[in-house]
Amino acid sequence: MGVSKALRRLLRIRDLEEEQCRQELEAALGELNGLQHALAATSVRERGGRRLVTVSAQSGQLADRLAGVEETRSAKRRAAALAPRIAAAELDVAELRQEFLSKRVARRQAETLIQDTEALDAIDAGRRGQQAHDDWYSSRLHRGEAEAEAVKRGVCGAAGQWHVHEGAGE
Repeated sequence: MGVSKALRRLLRIRDLEEEQCRQELEAALGELNGLQHALAATSVRERGGRRLVTVSAQSGQLADRLAGVEETRSAKRRAAALAPRIAAAELDVAELRQEFLSKRVARRQAETLIQDTEALDAIDAGRRGQQAHDDWYSSRLHRGEAEAEAVKRGVCGAAGQWHVHEGAGE
């Protein structure tokens, strides 16, 4: 029977769809990681601002204290702006991951179908080969029996020609 070209085409399409979904997922994960790194940098910036406020309180530098307060406020605003973007990116990643997994399942189903078809074809080919071998052996066995019967009757064949032996069967 063999695997049809349409089925092989379907597998190729499923493979391409899975690859495309994988690339989209990787891009979304990259964006999410970038946002998370930005949030971490913002946290570091906020701690730096608080440290500047503490140091300036001990030294009495008003300009440093104001700079520290502004740095802290700026970092908090940035963190507040990043939080919804991170949440949205996490949702996108979850959806893309689900889509990727469904495409992978579809590709694997097509692969399994092709493998099953190829396995059945191999079994059929083995069966046909065995049948041919059995037929050959059977015909050889029957030919041997026919020749023995012919010899008994006094007929023998040489080079495909049959003739009767004189005095055979007497």
